Amino acid sequence: MRSQPWWRGAVIYQIYPRSFMDTNADGVGDIPGIVQKLDYIASLGVDAIWISPFFKSPMHDFGYDISDYRDVDPLFGTLDDFDLLIDEAHKRGIKVMIDQVLSHTSAEHEWFKESRQSRDNPKADWYVWADPNEDGTPPNNWLAIFGGSAWEWDSRRGQYYLHNFLKSQPDLNFHCEDVQNQILQEVEFWLKRGVDGLRLDAINFCFHDKQLRNNPPKSASERKARGFSEDNPYAFQWHTYNNTQPENLAFLQRLRSLMDKYPNTVTLGEISSDDSLATMAEYTADNDKLHMAYSFELLADEFSAAYIRETVGTLESRLNDGWPCWSIGNHDVPRVASRWGKEDACDALSIVLNAMLLSLRGSVCCYQGEELGLKEAELTFEQLQDPYGITFWPKFKGRDGCRTPMPWDSQQHAGFSNGAPWLPVADDHKAKNVTVQQQADLSVLQAYKQFIAWRKTQPEILYGDIAFLSSHESTLAFTRSYEGSTLFAAFNLSNTEQVVNLPAGEWTALEGHGLSAAVSATQITLPPFGGFFAKQASNS
Repeated sequence: MRSQPWWRGAVIYQIYPRSFMDTNADGVGDIPGIVQKLDYIASLGVDAIWISPFFKSPMHDFGYDISDYRDVDPLFGTLDDFDLLIDEAHKRGIKVMIDQVLSHTSAEHEWFKESRQSRDNPKADWYVWADPNEDGTPPNNWLAIFGGSAWEWDSRRGQYYLHNFLKSQPDLNFHCEDVQNQILQEVEFWLKRGVDGLRLDAINFCFHDKQLRNNPPKSASERKARGFSEDNPYAFQWHTYNNTQPENLAFLQRLRSLMDKYPNTVTLGEISSDDSLATMAEYTADNDKLHMAYSFELLADEFSAAYIRETVGTLESRLNDGWPCWSIGNHDVPRVASRWGKEDACDALSIVLNAMLLSLRGSVCCYQGEELGLKEAELTFEQLQDPYGITFWPKFKGRDGCRTPMPWDSQQHAGFSNGAPWLPVADDHKAKNVTVQQQADLSVLQAYKQFIAWRKTQPEILYGDIAFLSSHESTLAFTRSYEGSTLFAAFNLSNTEQVVNLPAGEWTALEGHGLSAAVSATQITLPPFGGFFAKQASNS
C-alpha cells in the first residue's frame, strides 16, 4: 500500500473549548481542560483535534472576533498552556489543528483601532472602507449574515466599513498586499509553535469586489435553497460580489507555499458560497491551494439517502485531484441527532450516521458529543448567549443548543465545571454522559470507538474511490475501491427494515464494525438503522 499523508482519511475531532472541560471553576472550558481529557480523546482513535478559537477576543462572537492573533485569551489559559497541549497531544499521536479567522478581526484589534483614526494613517487601507452614497446610505446592498446591512458608519473617518458578520467584526482588505503579508506572518507564528494544521474559517470571504457592485436578488423560490432560512434577509441575495472572488485563489497559493515550508501540515477550509461544492473543487484543485475543504451541504436540515448521495456524488464529479472533508455536525448547526433524526432521534440512528459519515470518501470532522449521540439542547430565550440567535429568535434559535457543555459524569454540571457553566447542561445529556457510556457494552460511544478502530484496518475506506449504487430510497449503498480491492457498504437510514441487493460478484461479509444485517446469496436485509460491509477480491 502506497504511503499517504496523515490527513487523508483522517478523523478530526472538533473541540469547542468553551464547552469541553473547565478546570478553574469559572464556568468556561479552557486549554488545561483539553489537556486533562487527552487520554479520552486518544481512546476514541481519532487522528487529530481541531480547536475552535482560543485567541484574545472580546468574545462578541465567542472567539471568532480576534483582537490578537498571537496570544491566548486569559479565559482559556496561556501560551504555556497551549505549548503543553501540543506536547501532550503529540505524545499520544494526536495532531493539533487550530482555527484561523483570516477574513476579519475584532473591532478591538489594534490594526482596526489605527485604521479608523484617519484616511491617511499607515493602516488606513487595511480594512474595507467606502464613502457613502450621495444620500448618506451605504455604498451598496450587501447584507451581513448576522442581520442588517454589511456596512457600519464610522464618524472618525466619515466612511462606512464592511462587516460580513457582526458589526464588531470588520473585514480586512485583502486587496492590500500588506494585509496579506501580515496575515501570513500571523499564521506562521503558530506553525513555528508546532501546530499540525489550520482550519480556515470563512476562507472564501477574504476578498470583496473592488467595484463594490450590488449583489443580484434571488427569486422567492431561490431563497429556499441551502444556506439561510427565509427569515434572514441574507437569503434574498446571490452573494456574487461580497465573497468568493477570483483574487482569493492567488492568496491561497501564497498560503499553501507557506504551509509547504512546514512538512506534514495541512489546511482545511470552511466554504460557504452560492455553490459551495463548486468552490470546494476549485479551492482544492491542482495541489497548490487548500489541502482539503468542507462546506455546509451535509450540515443542512435536509436529510435523505438521496440528498446525501446527490451531494457527495456532485462533489465527486467536480473534484479533480482535490480531497474532501465531510461533517454532519459542528458548532454552527443544530446537533445532527435532532436535525436529521427529528422523531426518529435515538442511539441506533446516531450509531449508523456516525458509521455512514466515517465511510464516505475523504477525511471526516466529528464534533464533540457526536460520539455520545447528543441531541440539540433546548434553551429559553433568557438562556441564550449567541447574538445570532438573539437577533432572529424565535424562528431561528441560534447556535447555543449545540454548544452546551460536554457531559462527563453524573456529578453536578455533568463534571464539566465546579462553577455555574456559561450555558446550562441539558438534562437529557446528563444521562448520556461519558462515564455511563464507557461502562455500557451497547452505547453510541462504544460503537463509535469500535467503528473507528475497524476503519483503520480498511484502506478502501481510508483512501479509496467511491461509487454509488441504486438502492431503496431509505438506504445508501456504495463501493469503495483502492489498489485493486473493492469494499461494499450499505446503510439503512430509516426505522423500518429494508432490503438491498448485493452487487454481482463474490463477496465476503466483513465483521468487526459493529453494525448488523442478515445476508443471503443476493440480498442484504438491513434492520432499522442497520449497516453492512463486504469485500470483493480483485479477480471476482
